[in-house]
Amino acid sequence: MMAAGQPVASAAVRPADSTTVCALYCDTRDPSLAQQETFPVPNVTENGRVIELHVSDADGMAWASIDDGQPNDSVWIDRSWDGGSTWDGLLGQASIPSTWTGTRTLMYNLYDPVDHRRSVLRACGDAAGTVCTQWTYAKVCATYCDGVADSTGTGDTQPVPAATLSGRTISLHTDSGGMAWATIAGGAAGDEVWMDRSWDEGTDWPDGSSEGRVSVPSGATGTATVKINTDDTLGRLYGGAVRACGRAVTGENGSCTAWARPATSHDAAAVDALMYDYDPNTAYWDSSWWNSAVALSTVIDYMRQTGDTKYEWIVDHTFEVNKVAFPAGARSSDPIQGDFISQATDDTEWWALAWIDAYDLTHDQKYLNEAVTIANHVNGLWDSSTCGGGVWWNASKTYKNAVTNALYIRMTAELHNRISGDTAWLGRATTAWSWFQSSGLINSSGLVNDGLTSGCANNGQTVWSYNQGLAIGAGVEIYRATGDAGALSEARTLASAALSSSALVTGGLLTESCDTLTTDCDDNAKQFKGVFMRYLQDLDSVTGNAYSAFATTQANSIWNADRDSLNRLGVRWSGQGSSAHPNTADWRTQASALSALLAAG
Repeated sequence: MMAAGQPVASAAVRPADSTTVCALYCDTRDPSLAQQETFPVPNVTENGRVIELHVSDADGMAWASIDDGQPNDSVWIDRSWDGGSTWDGLLGQASIPSTWTGTRTLMYNLYDPVDHRRSVLRACGDAAGTVCTQWTYAKVCATYCDGVADSTGTGDTQPVPAATLSGRTISLHTDSGGMAWATIAGGAAGDEVWMDRSWDEGTDWPDGSSEGRVSVPSGATGTATVKINTDDTLGRLYGGAVRACGRAVTGENGSCTAWARPATSHDAAAVDALMYDYDPNTAYWDSSWWNSAVALSTVIDYMRQTGDTKYEWIVDHTFEVNKVAFPAGARSSDPIQGDFISQATDDTEWWALAWIDAYDLTHDQKYLNEAVTIANHVNGLWDSSTCGGGVWWNASKTYKNAVTNALYIRMTAELHNRISGDTAWLGRATTAWSWFQSSGLINSSGLVNDGLTSGCANNGQTVWSYNQGLAIGAGVEIYRATGDAGALSEARTLASAALSSSALVTGGLLTESCDTLTTDCDDNAKQFKGVFMRYLQDLDSVTGNAYSAFATTQANSIWNADRDSLNRLGVRWSGQGSSAHPNTADWRTQASALSALLAAG
């Protein structure tokens, strides 16, 4: 790596990568909009010109400047994704205009959360000779920075089995602070141990190879590396993974453990893995519109419950990027007309609940206003002429079902409970609740079927856990709005019916009809159980923890049987799977299981 202030041969500079990197903002943002300005490395001079690197950690971006120069002197950014071995050069190259003595580049991202990678950057200038600053941002910092002493954090957990090599034992260790380190034991002087760090679940690790590499000293049989992070808070990079590796002095062979993510707590580990799949470019979890609303609510639930607000930036980011209109296919199979409103009424309602949650977290009125806008739209789909009431499932008015109407009750009751002096939303909520109870959606066993026939009778379709959970949540919020003990009693009846039903519980675990060993859940159903647990937790909070034992059973099985070394959580909370029907894990199952972990407290 070239020392700062030394000439840089032009042959070392590659043309700029044509791909624009987007994180919170996209490359080429105006530096006048930067939220901060810091100078992480010393400036360099060439023939009296001053070349400087500027960084805004709040934006995750950097820019370069040249001062005390002459017209046509130039300045640019070099950005490397492999720690400085190779780089995209001449980014934002700008020349000093006539009559000026300095200029600056536009801003470029330090991080690429979309492709799960982090960069190092430097500022370079050409003033009758090319010089560059030092590379910066090789160290990762969260609660602690890379390279801290053993005294940080508490505990010593080995998340994956140790590796062996010629009698040596190579182990990966993690602590409660989210730091990782490696050890080698049973070896000889000259043996080496290190860690590899990956931001894409172990697929690549170009900027994290041989972290903390150290040799066993003379007279010893083992040693340990320093501690490093797997969470880059500044860069909004989540889900980083590490492995421990070692080499015996007597040969060229090496051995490594499996990849793992530290777990500071069960909830924190689960939300970290969920955030790995959040796309800051599109500002949601790609490929599913309503599931993203629920995932956002789940992250907000985590922040409200734990006080850990490091993910709060995604609330406003998701809102601002996605409140506009989108054509069909861009966010959903339906077009989004703006304000998160689509042809699917239930999808729209999920977003209303998400923005009410955002209001509860931030107290920013714009989120509550957005929820009111959505609710006004949905209220226009209430129709008393068919089945005596209820909200239509879609704009085409083809179906009246449980999810749409339970969401409507919860949404309108939540609005009443947050808008001072309201009577209108309360009236709508209580009317809808009365209709729901008498509509026939609840069968004789106390379970909620999917919807109503064209003749307004219970259609006998699948009992899904989220329909049951939403009905419970509707009753709880009506109770909060009115103090009606009957609403709370109905919510408890619905919960008891669910927990005693073989249709929803198998071996003490919540089980969707599609997550058996002979069936698979589609992307919608992967998230249903988390909705149930969210509203069971809500009921638990107003009934003296009557359901805490059930929640604890779910959480224990998820953590002990349904989690891999990267803290990914599957659809079957028993952890069971088969070659034909594996226990699928993706961000939807992650959000669902996170709600169960949160419900256990």
